[in-house]
Amino acid sequence: MILARDFFARPTLDVAPALVGATLHVETAQGRCVGRIVEVEAYLGPDDPASHAAGGPTPRSAIMFGPPAVAYVYLIYGMHHCLNFVTEQVGTAGAVLLRAVEPVAGLELMRERRPGVVDARLCDGPGKLCRALGIDRDWNGIPLDGSGRRRIWLEEGEGVGVQATPRIGIRKAVERPYRFCCARKIVSRPGTEG
Repeated sequence: MILARDFFARPTLDVAPALVGATLHVETAQGRCVGRIVEVEAYLGPDDPASHAAGGPTPRSAIMFGPPAVAYVYLIYGMHHCLNFVTEQVGTAGAVLLRAVEPVAGLELMRERRPGVVDARLCDGPGKLCRALGIDRDWNGIPLDGSGRRRIWLEEGEGVGVQATPRIGIRKAVERPYRFCCARKIVSRPGTEG
């Protein structure tokens, strides 16, 4: 079952752990890729200094203030795209950064996009998974129900144990336990952004 808009229109800290175990489906002209979500991070509004929304709405962060259930894609270090899912009610900032997925389908296409990389490393970082799935800034604002000009959606997954840890790869509010991982496997290591 596709996760509906109501799933995302909730507090970010409720949505983030509930995404672990869900499957992400991305369809491009080259084919469809599917990955099981194993690691995410939550980013809140103005009281979260690590969030793009910390200073209120800006041209970059306005998307985080709603509506929910759309993709928020931005570029870091001038080279790596990051995929987020907008959460909360309209007017309240929130998004969940997708940090890692386990490939489920479309492996050949992922391998073409990331040649020479072993399967276990195809999608084990925010920039890596965007490259493997074919996601760039053109996906920014696309609805997460598969109805957009670019097709992306999430489906309920199997129930998995979820572990909360501090966020990684940031400098502010690192102590907050807003990173959620599949308890059986912690994939990303500190400092692995791409």
